[in-house]
Amino acid sequence: MKVSDYVANFLESQGITCVFELAGGMITHLLDSLYHKEKIKIISMHHEQSAAFAADVSGRVTGLPGVALATSGPGATNLLTGIASCYFDSSPAIFITGQVNTHEQKGSKNIRQLGFQETDIVNMALPITKKTFCVTSSEDVPRIFEEAFQLAISGRPGPVLIDLPMDIQRGELNSYSFEKIKKSANNTVYNIEKNNLDRIIEKLIQAKRPLILAGRGLRSGFVVDEFVKFVEKINIPVVSSLLAVDVLPFNHPLRVGFIGSYGNRWANIALGTCDCLLVLGSRLDIRQTGADVDSFSKDKTIIHIDIEKAEISNRIETEIGLNADLNAFLTQINNVIAGIQFPLKKEWFNIITELRLKWPDIKELKNIEGINPNIFVHKLSEKAKKVRYFIADVGNHQMWAAQSLELSAKQLFITSGGMGAMGFALPAAIGAAIASNNSSTVIIAGDGGFQVNIQELQTVVRNKLPIKIIILNNKCLGMIRQFQDSYFESRYQSTYWGYSAPDFEQVAKSYEIDSISIINEDEIEKALSWLFTDINKPQLLQVYIDTYTNAYPKLAFGRPIIEMEPLAKPLDMEGT
Repeated sequence: MKVSDYVANFLESQGITCVFELAGGMITHLLDSLYHKEKIKIISMHHEQSAAFAADVSGRVTGLPGVALATSGPGATNLLTGIASCYFDSSPAIFITGQVNTHEQKGSKNIRQLGFQETDIVNMALPITKKTFCVTSSEDVPRIFEEAFQLAISGRPGPVLIDLPMDIQRGELNSYSFEKIKKSANNTVYNIEKNNLDRIIEKLIQAKRPLILAGRGLRSGFVVDEFVKFVEKINIPVVSSLLAVDVLPFNHPLRVGFIGSYGNRWANIALGTCDCLLVLGSRLDIRQTGADVDSFSKDKTIIHIDIEKAEISNRIETEIGLNADLNAFLTQINNVIAGIQFPLKKEWFNIITELRLKWPDIKELKNIEGINPNIFVHKLSEKAKKVRYFIADVGNHQMWAAQSLELSAKQLFITSGGMGAMGFALPAAIGAAIASNNSSTVIIAGDGGFQVNIQELQTVVRNKLPIKIIILNNKCLGMIRQFQDSYFESRYQSTYWGYSAPDFEQVAKSYEIDSISIINEDEIEKALSWLFTDINKPQLLQVYIDTYTNAYPKLAFGRPIIEMEPLAKPLDMEGT
């Protein structure tokens, strides 16, 4: 069996239905072998970064590794941002890079390069992968692919890279049978001592103001159903990180809101004033807690459950920290609490309700000229009931979406969290739609981020994908412009001065995508009706936003999590 045929057969045997790539000489054997597999779609992108983002989201929504291919040299290095996105946001993925023939590699020679486009991608990608493999023998290929697949899906999911030289791709293997790869236990704790579960339950019962912080781990572990069962039994309100705003539907009685640097003000106040916090699959990074860790921890019992041991008590000291698989934890604690009655903390719920009424998201922005983005997002939610995925790019629009989207139980919110990569949304939406058999998808992007991978509009058109594109166009890089207001006396270099954006309505039409633009609030209803008349058709809606519209509330850096702009001013310049 030819090695490239083995790779195609292996991927098919593991249930992989799509791969993303940009063609190059060093992957032609792989492409030809994949071409013969009827169950695998080959999606040709227009940049390798886009292929990597698409693979990232394919992995997020299916639980199987997303797969992206790139040729050697620039093709391989262009994958790196997307590989890092997978690594930081716990997305299972396998990246396969073509490499020059083994006899054309420099090896130990003290030269920069021997073969054309020869590049040491294995060592470049090492810090942002679970493992990298440099294939040196055809006979090693089955072992490497089996190990890579298992690594990608086991423990905290993440990316693996396999660098496959051209001569090995066309080499020969003996015939192999293919078995389904299962998750490996590795060092993950699955059996949790009952006394630890009892301690956690006791702390939550005794607390007057208990709170649960839901993180990305609930989605990456595919344990949302067990989580909902747990919170509904224990009757404790839930706040969520940016990557977990979809774990409870918008109208769920236990859902509080989105926390962090741009979180809902009422949710941040609840987070800051709770007396017992159960953290499930969240890192408690600086954008979730603020820089003042002492005030965050004060008068608060913190219980942290995470699959990655090093995350526990990393920045925030915890009273109870369990390095455990969330599925195991939730299954076991649900068994323990099955026969217990948990009283509703009525006073605490009343406080949260009052905070929500006092600080509504649609009134954070004062004296808005034109369209209020938070109001727009709420109206979008009303019209987008049949949409499966909301994909946000990176910038102020990302925060308005997280603050105000009214998600149902079957809708997912996907964005670039740890990497925070502009240009994520369009290729990510392609990955979501393809991996889920053309499920309806909405992109919420800004004019700056959308231009980073705008070329993928052609991929949408060629594949007839049901992607609705919304661009909140404020004609600047709004999040950084807001930063310049806070710290650089409104000197808008490279965000407004020296920056420009096209008319995206005209750009879309050049790709033969139907498009319209709006500028006034009274146009929203009609525009959204137009956007969702045919759910299966790609369309673009350009929404003009005033250039000086900020994302509020925003954590006043250096202050406690409960103190947010514009009511409070930062004490120091944020470094993250």
